[in-house]
Amino acid sequence: MKLATKLIHAGATPDPSTGAIMTPIFQTSTYVQEAPGVNKGFEYARSQNPTRKALEEALAIIENGKFGLAFSSGVAATDAVIKLLAPGDEVICANDMYGGTYRLFTKVFEKFGIVFTYVDTTSVSNVQAAITDKTKLVWLETPTNPLMNITDIASVAAITKAKKILLAVDNTFASPYLQNPLDLGADIVMHSVTKYLGGHSDVIQGCLVMNDAELREKLYFIQKSCGAVPGPMDCFLVLRGIKTLGVRMKAHCENGAKIANWLRSNAKVGKVYWPGFEDHPGHAVARKQMRGFGGMISFELKNDSVEEAKRVLSSTHLFSLAESLGGVESLINHPASMTHASIPREERIKNGLSDSLIRLSVGIEDADDLIQDLQKAIG
Repeated sequence: MKLATKLIHAGATPDPSTGAIMTPIFQTSTYVQEAPGVNKGFEYARSQNPTRKALEEALAIIENGKFGLAFSSGVAATDAVIKLLAPGDEVICANDMYGGTYRLFTKVFEKFGIVFTYVDTTSVSNVQAAITDKTKLVWLETPTNPLMNITDIASVAAITKAKKILLAVDNTFASPYLQNPLDLGADIVMHSVTKYLGGHSDVIQGCLVMNDAELREKLYFIQKSCGAVPGPMDCFLVLRGIKTLGVRMKAHCENGAKIANWLRSNAKVGKVYWPGFEDHPGHAVARKQMRGFGGMISFELKNDSVEEAKRVLSSTHLFSLAESLGGVESLINHPASMTHASIPREERIKNGLSDSLIRLSVGIEDADDLIQDLQKAIG
């Protein structure tokens, strides 16, 4: 079955009691049992919910995986993966990553004895060199947030499989429409479902997808025991959002390409970060492992002025100044003071994230209108 069909039908079966084509919202906290231990597969809504079950099946199908688990946020899903580890275990991760992930690693899990090593994962040799006998997990983002760096998933997977190390990939920026890390050798795929999978800026959710049954049982135990699960209404909204992922991502990619090329042609714009450019350092890898280059773009003004960048950020009308990404509406963001403010400035600067960097989440509006909006703001 091709992806466009999967997106419409994954996890969807008509309700047997009514024939409803959409999965019902099972707004319940518990389920009546015929006798102690005799039930219809559902006992308590923290452990199982029929709406969530349908969504988890859909998430697995669209990522070419066997098992899906839904969480109350992307950070909650990431949290569950790190809870597979024990004090003294080491994690290798990208030096350019979402600020909330960095905050979780450094402010929460480091104090429990988990060791995190940050390297430039665009060079696979850096990952290889950082591995020790205590390394238990490699955590990748590709494309990265916000510098749009690309890591060769298959090459890293070859290393981790040989060493029996778990490989997890944050696939939020690409979405399953553009990239499927499990097919490239990853063990776990994480999404901030809030973003492209939900697609309408109206839900907070995360997920994990995997193929290994034993790994699924470990993560399900954490999900059930720690309780960071989404409610049925949120699951319903994401099931609805997935159905339009294909048509939305086509528009995000088309608009993204137009705006990236327009930015690069603008005399007042400096560096533009977008993997669709042939001279992007990761373009060849992105072309190999992705089916398109997406609608996420970062750029700097040529004068590298923080004050001027803030003026631009506050001057757009169609691009709303806000956290998050992946919705149908376009957003503009200042990583240094918003999504990545939890990363110390010296670390941000060292990794190439300047105070003047602007990040765009290009929506599905008319591209000409979006370009005109940026033109007026940049001047």
